[in-house]
Amino acid sequence: MKSWLRRFPVFILVAAITVTLALGACTAKGPATEGFAIYLTKNDISPAMLPAMNYIGLADAPLISGDDVVSYNAETHEIRLSDQAFIKITQIEVPTAGKSFVVCVDKQIMYVGAFWTPISSQSFDGITIMKPLTTDPKTITVRLGYPIASFFKGYDQRSNPKIIDALEKAGKLAG
Repeated sequence: MKSWLRRFPVFILVAAITVTLALGACTAKGPATEGFAIYLTKNDISPAMLPAMNYIGLADAPLISGDDVVSYNAETHEIRLSDQAFIKITQIEVPTAGKSFVVCVDKQIMYVGAFWTPISSQSFDGITIMKPLTTDPKTITVRLGYPIASFFKGYDQRSNPKIIDALEKAGKLAG
């Protein structure tokens, strides 16, 4: 029994080192980052309801991921998209009251806005992306307000440093 007691601390030490190494190996990679993405809202929240929301859920997958972005112009907020992403944008149904979106970096909400249609007679005081009516160039622009920028109220988050940093790290900034 005395020999077992002498080996017991060594056994605990070996077990502790093994567990520590195993846990370290599991977390060494760290969480994967998504970077820049544009999501639709979970449950299709109306743009008119966005200011009243305490919580905005994201759709299960981004509408536009960082991989879909060919380039982003930080001065004009024009986003050149891949062919497939541009087709997705042209195919979403945008009512005249808009369709809410959420701009995220690593699934953290940076700002909210609405896709808007140029046939809408309703004004909007938030950030907008106009639904494209043409197929070329495959570019969308993140704008202030609808129908013109003077309708915008709030703080312009389009140049949020986290967004610009994520796009720069991904090599997507134009110019």
